[in-house]
Amino acid sequence: MNSSRKLINVGSRQLMAFLEICRTQSFAKAAEQMAMSPSGMSMLVKELEEQVGARLFERTTRSVALTDAGRRLRPVAQRIVDELAAVHEVIAGTEAAVRSRLDIAATPMVSASLLPPVMRAFADSHPQVRVHLADVDVSTVRARVLDGEADLGLGFFVKPAVGLQRQPVRRFRLMRIAPPGDVPPGLGPSRPWTSLAAVPLIGLPLDNPIQTLIDVHLARIGRAADPGPRMNLIGTLVAMVRAGIGHAVLPSFALDECLRQGLSVSLLTQPAVHLDLFLVSRRGVQVKPAALDFGKLLKAA
Repeated sequence: MNSSRKLINVGSRQLMAFLEICRTQSFAKAAEQMAMSPSGMSMLVKELEEQVGARLFERTTRSVALTDAGRRLRPVAQRIVDELAAVHEVIAGTEAAVRSRLDIAATPMVSASLLPPVMRAFADSHPQVRVHLADVDVSTVRARVLDGEADLGLGFFVKPAVGLQRQPVRRFRLMRIAPPGDVPPGLGPSRPWTSLAAVPLIGLPLDNPIQTLIDVHLARIGRAADPGPRMNLIGTLVAMVRAGIGHAVLPSFALDECLRQGLSVSLLTQPAVHLDLFLVSRRGVQVKPAALDFGKLLKAA
């Protein structure tokens, strides 16, 4: 880098004024085009001349002509103004692209059972917004929202999560699902938690917030955390119950899938346990209008 090179402090408005005078060959006409006074136009040119260290125009009462310095500056000024305009278009385009995109992260069963009709309704009412859904586990939902990769997240966050704003969307009951053949398939009468005391159980990972709540109530009937099979995804757990490997406890948002699989379903009582589905966003970040509208549709679904 040449440390002896002189740097000039020139603003885009000065360059635009210079180019407009070149185009109109008149200070007065250029001032009119830029909605400013002739004296203001003269001031901009004077500031520009001071920065470049040379006169740019030869002025008479009848004409305005470029000096040699002005002729050399003209293509440079035009290139700078054009590049600044291009930068503005890129930034404006990027902002528009951000506003027209909605990124959502949700757990797989929530994605499969609750979101399809909501996404269809949102697409009908917001055709200009592209919705991208990531069906991932609950820890990844949290991470994507915190990292700004998702505008909204959906999951069962039993405990408040640092950095996340939680908004309850819907409440579900915990229910027991049984393999085909044990009892008639379909939604049967409610059963107490004590009905789970001796049956083989399939669970979710111990650190899953749904399983954490389930284990609290299993402990109250004298059943410690079960060492039986544990599945990462609720869909896999439902399939394992259908295969006859064991029983399971799930929130009632999986009811339709369980009935479709021909399982026996009973809501659990004594006590009836509820679990809230939360819509989460990053705390301290302004939520997009499209995200607010999506949340309203989800609540109304």
